Amino acid sequence: MSAETVNALLVIADIGGYTQFMNLHRMSLAHAQENTLRLLDAIIDAAPDLELSGLEGDAAFLYATEPTAEELTRSLAGVTTAMHAAFHMEQGKMESLSVCRCDACHQTGKLNVKAVAHYGEVVLTPRRGGTTLAGIDVILVHRMLKNSVPVDEYVLMTEAVRTLAGPPFAELATPIDEELEGLGEQRLHYVDMASVAQPVAPSEPATWLERTTYNATMTARILPYVVGLKRSQVEVEG
Repeated sequence: MSAETVNALLVIADIGGYTQFMNLHRMSLAHAQENTLRLLDAIIDAAPDLELSGLEGDAAFLYATEPTAEELTRSLAGVTTAMHAAFHMEQGKMESLSVCRCDACHQTGKLNVKAVAHYGEVVLTPRRGGTTLAGIDVILVHRMLKNSVPVDEYVLMTEAVRTLAGPPFAELATPIDEELEGLGEQRLHYVDMASVAQPVAPSEPATWLERTTYNATMTARILPYVVGLKRSQVEVEG
């Protein structure tokens, strides 16, 4: 199949605080990797109408193409609040289940999540096992991750998204001008997730069996990293 140019909603969900794991010892690095993947899986599952382009370290790059892209942009508040709630529900569950006291597991409860969103043209190229996205709008949404938004958890969107987005995002969005590398100054808009977030119920206390199963599974999954057969994404990017 050949490449095609389509309109797309582009969303990157990014876990904040990941860089705090960079100087940890090998056990903690392996736990940081697994904890992050589990949180990203929860975020992805909470947005079934978005396709996963790929995992990028501590972030998930998601998209939707026409004709659903415009519809999803109009309901962006619902999509991002569901992702935010899923992240914090999984975070609470992990804290309840884990008995590990390594630095990575201790810091997992301090992580937060933010999202950037843009609506524009992308070039889709089918590849073995998936589809690659390219174009200036793909570059733009990645550049948005480096910004000066003054809150920890937010949705940062371009004017194209704000124009299409329905309430409450259009009304709650605060304008902010950002200098995006190679793209110049851009007028963006952010919504503080604290103003729209769904309440997350506290996690139920885990049973002894649940804790044992969780931690045994974690140990089995990180063993290749601990013995040096694999390198965690944290080590690779650090």
